[in-house]
Amino acid sequence: MGTLPFADLINWGWLRIGPPYIYLNIDPVIFRLGPLAVRWYGLMYVVGILIGLWIIKGYCQRKGVTEDLVYRLLWWCIAAGVIGGRLYFVLQQPNLVEYYLRNPIHIIATWEGGMAFFGAIFLVIATLFWRARVERVNPLVLVDAAVLFGAAGQIFGRIGNIINGDIIGYQSTLPWSTVYVHPESWACGVYNLCNVPVQPAALYEMITNIVLLGVMLYCARKFRRPGMLMLVYLYAYVITQFFIFFTRDNIIVDFLGTHILKQAQWTSVILFVLLLPITYLVISRSKPVPEGEVAATYSILQLASKEAASDEKPETLAEAEEQVEGENVDEDEVEAEVVSNKPSTPE
Repeated sequence: MGTLPFADLINWGWLRIGPPYIYLNIDPVIFRLGPLAVRWYGLMYVVGILIGLWIIKGYCQRKGVTEDLVYRLLWWCIAAGVIGGRLYFVLQQPNLVEYYLRNPIHIIATWEGGMAFFGAIFLVIATLFWRARVERVNPLVLVDAAVLFGAAGQIFGRIGNIINGDIIGYQSTLPWSTVYVHPESWACGVYNLCNVPVQPAALYEMITNIVLLGVMLYCARKFRRPGMLMLVYLYAYVITQFFIFFTRDNIIVDFLGTHILKQAQWTSVILFVLLLPITYLVISRSKPVPEGEVAATYSILQLASKEAASDEKPETLAEAEEQVEGENVDEDEVEAEVVSNKPSTPE
């Protein structure tokens, strides 16, 4: 029997297509410096952050989110994303007690791979609502920018997953099935699936991420109501995750007296239900931003600047005392300020 005509179309050593599958032979570690290992997974996170910042630059400028504010929020969001994503991943593991709770160092060992993006979503959105109150900006505008950032960054996170071999599909004989051959990959070292063809679940997720990013970039220029971009992202993410997990070799869990779905699928179902009232709230309470207004601060009460407040001279002693409340100014200075403001009378 002859081989397929595209069998050896690509054969770069680390990647070979056919026959009859896609073979990956990539060391998850790029290089080592003594005990320190620099991994493709971590590098993809850095690249994803940089590309995400580039993607949202124009959007933030149009919405009045300054570059300084973006960078102030970035570090909060990175911390929330890593903590939320890692903890949600750890909580889903069947060896939670034996591997993680008895050896807590593994909980923070992100270099081993393993992040659950639902956890990152939950904690980042909560963090942005908190920081929006501090910065006195519309939280929905910040979340819209964040999901656009996340949609771009996820693409590179999935590349890290593909190299790592930590998102594994069911064993398969489909012609696009992936075969991991490097012994240091998760597929070989953790899942014991070396040289076994599996569904490329991480590739499926990356493709949906690319399509979703294209849709969101289009919507970002059309929507004027803050929060709508967030809804597009969340609905698309929960729906795609629900279906893609039918191809992933994850454990089916007992929930509500059933044994039919996996942890992430139940999360998708619950979040989909919660999104229905959230959608109503966004549509009913978030108003479209009029042309010419700054979306980030539209309808958000702003505190007067200290410089503007200092320009207003008190007309009475009571007003002067209110203006200097909390400052170290004695009563004699207040009275002198009031006297200086009174018009002089001829003798």
